[in-house]
Amino acid sequence: YDVVKTMRASSLVLGPLVARMGRARVSMPGGCAIGARPINLHVNALEQLGATVEQTHGYVEASAPDGLRGANIHFDRITVTGTEDLLMAAVLARGETVIRNAAREPEVKDLADLLLKMGAKIEGAGTSIIRVQGVHRLHGTEHTIIPDRIEAGTFLLAGAISRGELIVSNCVPEHIAALVYKMQQSGAQIEEVGANALRVRCPRRSKSVDATTEEYPGFATDLQAQYMAWMTVAQGISFVTETIFENRFMHVLELARMGANIRIEGRQAIIAGEDHLMGAQVIASDLRASASLVLAALVAKGETIVDRVYHMDRGYEGMEEKLASVGAKIERFSD
Repeated sequence: YDVVKTMRASSLVLGPLVARMGRARVSMPGGCAIGARPINLHVNALEQLGATVEQTHGYVEASAPDGLRGANIHFDRITVTGTEDLLMAAVLARGETVIRNAAREPEVKDLADLLLKMGAKIEGAGTSIIRVQGVHRLHGTEHTIIPDRIEAGTFLLAGAISRGELIVSNCVPEHIAALVYKMQQSGAQIEEVGANALRVRCPRRSKSVDATTEEYPGFATDLQAQYMAWMTVAQGISFVTETIFENRFMHVLELARMGANIRIEGRQAIIAGEDHLMGAQVIASDLRASASLVLAALVAKGETIVDRVYHMDRGYEGMEEKLASVGAKIERFSD
């Protein structure tokens, strides 16, 4: 419980456990407090597959003693974890399952590729309609997980905001095409270097460019905070609109401590670019806010201290070490 409750992804074990074991009891998911992320989409989908699901005392309990059966599922809204959870349940359900309004994120396609290697029968992963023919069992396999597109995008923005040159290797350029397009509009020079690397150069001050978060293949909500940090020192006024989560501007007040000029109107942030930011002591509220404050600190005059940076460890491995290796003056310390 203590481990699972801290993860948004805890809900991902519900479907496969019910499919394999006939029952599951999982802690309600945690994760960043960036807005409402109910699991009713997971619950409704599993119930349509024949599971009985109850939510009691902080847990979700599901059972299907006679196994799951295929069904036609239409998600009311696009859900990445919901699509993944249902996909893992459906591969072991009897008959055919059709998932409509499915998430198209690369991570969904990658999960389907893994399941196919394990003996699953899946068509349409990466599109909005996925068809699954249930199988009796899966078998072991070997699989290499795709690179983290959000980490790659974060480091591209780090290179741009610092007006330097950076090569981001082991990435899939197609997965971050929406970000690359916005960055090129703003003046960053980005080119592919080999099959799985991007070089970013941004020798001059960038221009303000608007961005609106959308489901994939649109501009990723998980890059919104980092992009906003870049826009705080861009020339002109930009509008950043958040359509996925209703509480994902908590980094704005902390960026303002560093001299950023940002005004919030509903789900839109209006950013007037400043010539520079000033170092300050700031507090990270969530995973991507942590990254945005670190990026802002790279170009702020003076020293910046980012408190509660442990949020960042949930989405980045050794970020400070990687930045230090390319010239950033950054170190981690404990109170």
